Amino acid sequence: MTLRQFEYLVTVVDEGSFTRAAELLHVTQPALSHQIRALERTVGTPLLDRLPRTVRLTPAGRAWVPHARAALAEARRARTAARRAADLEGGELRLATLYSFTLGGLLPPVLRRWRAEHPDVRVDLIEHRHADELRESMARGDADLAIGPDPVNWAGYREVLGVEEFVVVLPPDFAHDGPIDLCALKETGWVHYATTNGLAEVLDNACRTRGFQPRVAVRTEQTAAAPVLAAAGLGPALVPRGVLPDVFDGTVLRPDPPVRRTLVAYAHRAPDPLTAAFVALLAGAGWDA
Repeated sequence: MTLRQFEYLVTVVDEGSFTRAAELLHVTQPALSHQIRALERTVGTPLLDRLPRTVRLTPAGRAWVPHARAALAEARRARTAARRAADLEGGELRLATLYSFTLGGLLPPVLRRWRAEHPDVRVDLIEHRHADELRESMARGDADLAIGPDPVNWAGYREVLGVEEFVVVLPPDFAHDGPIDLCALKETGWVHYATTNGLAEVLDNACRTRGFQPRVAVRTEQTAAAPVLAAAGLGPALVPRGVLPDVFDGTVLRPDPPVRRTLVAYAHRAPDPLTAAFVALLAGAGWDA
């Protein structure tokens, strides 16, 4: 079996079609089918069910594909490491993070400085809505480095970057001085997040510690939409401080007690020199916000 066969299998699965996979891989469909069948002979069992209009994984295929993806990711990392060790021009740095980090003021300034110092290194961003998705992505080896909330029971490399502060956003005419106890808003309908957005869990946990479950006035999938909806009067929103622009038409209050989460950079193993240089830039960026 070969990495090319792994790539062919994964592409067929992702495209749901031998025809589309062959076009994407720039091979003929008979050649693609031949390689998949050769892989199945090596494994000793069919990996795909060929249906009239699509293909689907057999139980053996469902067990096999995660290993194929991991092998392809490891090969990609090995190729990148070799290029870096040889000090070739260019190369790439694959970063996995959350949408809220690229939307707000946390990650873009670091990327801007990195680009100025390493103009020939391409950065590929893999963005996720939920911290659990980010952790699963890194467990598959999808990126060189993850930047996000502290992952539970992570056995690999981990570097603490700082603490992310959350604030409560309310309409501009909301009259309140100083920090606000979330209990003061327990009878109010909140701007909540869809369950696909990890901030839904942050809000639920913050309110739970204050003894109530937030009532939902409206749900949004987009982190950037929550403060806009809150400022428009649809209900309070709990948002990362970093996603708010410097000029914002809304009342912004710190919760009391504070709502925070630890931010880290993490990976399977200690970073190579190029990734380590990016981590050093991250660590010096003042992530406490």
